[in-house]
Amino acid sequence: MRFAEAGAAVVVHYRTGAEAARALVGRIEDGGGSALALAADLAVEEECHRLVAEAAGWRGRLTALVNNAGVQPTQELAGMSLTDWRAVADLNVHSVFACTQAAVAVMREGSGGSVTHIASIEADRPAPQHAHYCASKASVVMHARAAALEYGRYGIRVNSVSPGLIDRPGLAEDWPDGVRRWHAAAPTGRLGRPEDVGDACVFLASPMASWITGQNLVVDGGVSARPTW
Repeated sequence: MRFAEAGAAVVVHYRTGAEAARALVGRIEDGGGSALALAADLAVEEECHRLVAEAAGWRGRLTALVNNAGVQPTQELAGMSLTDWRAVADLNVHSVFACTQAAVAVMREGSGGSVTHIASIEADRPAPQHAHYCASKASVVMHARAAALEYGRYGIRVNSVSPGLIDRPGLAEDWPDGVRRWHAAAPTGRLGRPEDVGDACVFLASPMASWITGQNLVVDGGVSARPTW
């Protein structure tokens, strides 16, 4: 929605949520924008490349990619199998690699572009039972830095955004202790909103960020600024 409000034609990716994706496209179009919903399983490399190709083919170009697909299961390391570990890495890391590689192939033939990975403050602040998730998000942050180094010559900028706890309907009821602790820890005194993350992504894709690449923009209401002892 934030990209559409900024004037972008938006491709909405979904895996199984066709109804939600179509509803989002409808909201964008009702607001005078342009949007298209495309399905893909981003755990499959070929699907990542197909998705990007179809997105670029829709309007004949691609100027921005936001790698936002991911999973966050909870599991203790002691009982975790390699299959469990890979299930998180395939979605959170390998899809970022594959989608970015496909997007760069399109962007370098044009006038460049922007790629933004959605990471997490857990990339450098581990939490119990989140080892696979934390490691995957740390990989995403480093991928952005490495990709920025190699793709800058083509006019392509690559950054990451690391959100804190983002609110959703029912979160306070599902996790009251976590929400309470977050409110106590956040200097701004509130949880994040989806719009906070969206605004950060629009900024990084815009000309206002034309000299910003290889960076991790933390969007957490100041929680990371608190001392740990």
